[in-house]
Amino acid sequence: MTTKAAERKAVRGSGKEYWQRLGNNLKRDKWLYLLLVPGVIYFIVFKYLPMFGIVIAFENYVPYSGVLGSEWVGFKWFQSFFGYPDWITYLTNTLILSLMNLVFFFPAPIILALLLNEMRCLRYKKALQTMLYVPHFISIVIVVSITFVMFGSSGIVYKLTAQLLGHPIKYMSSPDTFRWMIIGQTIWKETGWGTIIFLAALTNVDTQLYEAAMVDGAGRFRRLWHITLPAIRSTIVLMLILRMGSMLDTGYDHLILMANSMNRKVSQTLDVFVYQQGIQQGRFSYASAIGLMKSVVSVTLVLISNKIAHLMGEQGLY
Repeated sequence: MTTKAAERKAVRGSGKEYWQRLGNNLKRDKWLYLLLVPGVIYFIVFKYLPMFGIVIAFENYVPYSGVLGSEWVGFKWFQSFFGYPDWITYLTNTLILSLMNLVFFFPAPIILALLLNEMRCLRYKKALQTMLYVPHFISIVIVVSITFVMFGSSGIVYKLTAQLLGHPIKYMSSPDTFRWMIIGQTIWKETGWGTIIFLAALTNVDTQLYEAAMVDGAGRFRRLWHITLPAIRSTIVLMLILRMGSMLDTGYDHLILMANSMNRKVSQTLDVFVYQQGIQQGRFSYASAIGLMKSVVSVTLVLISNKIAHLMGEQGLY
């Protein structure tokens, strides 16, 4: 038997063994796999089947004619976007806000989870965690309303700043403060909820490592740096890769609520542009083309960051 024939036979044998092993696993854990069925159905119905609608990005979509009956225009809408005079402004605002989100918001849940993990009073820790989770369930409309009450022209922070500095700071209308207000709201609202994953990862840290480090004379900071952080490094890398997938997502609802005529030059992002073109003006194909470009860039960023994670010795996303 030749070498190639032996390799083909080995491949067929390994494939047969694989399917046999898979069948045995399904039979053994059938009830666990049954729990996956609702989730799989959800993703098929609400995530994969709607992807057929992507074709309208290459059509002059008319709701009356439908997806299959609309005129095919190819890359017309992509060319139209890059020919738009202000597309650089929309992209720049999106990237700046996304980078600020990555730099200031992404580490916040990690830092907070590490601080909570150092607390020894379990009752106080649980009460504090509950208080930190609450803002996640508050509507962004309520958050913006609270911000207007506190930082508006008649708000307590506005008046206090005017008294301390001798002149008021227009928090709600100044382009210089707009992005910081958005980041601040996001940190206040989502940091507590984001600690859940990292706190779960911290429960897997072997307590004997801490005891051994204490015997060796390591202080709290050294135990944090040399034991705790390395233990959750893979989780941090995984969450960072997933974050790269939403790098261009800034949330149109949040920005529209905070935007006004004074800060419009920094509040116009790609998400806001998609909302304006698709919902307000009814240019569904144009908005779909921009959304498709965002998705392609997001997938590319995930693949690149996952590859970098592998080169650094991390497991990555897959």
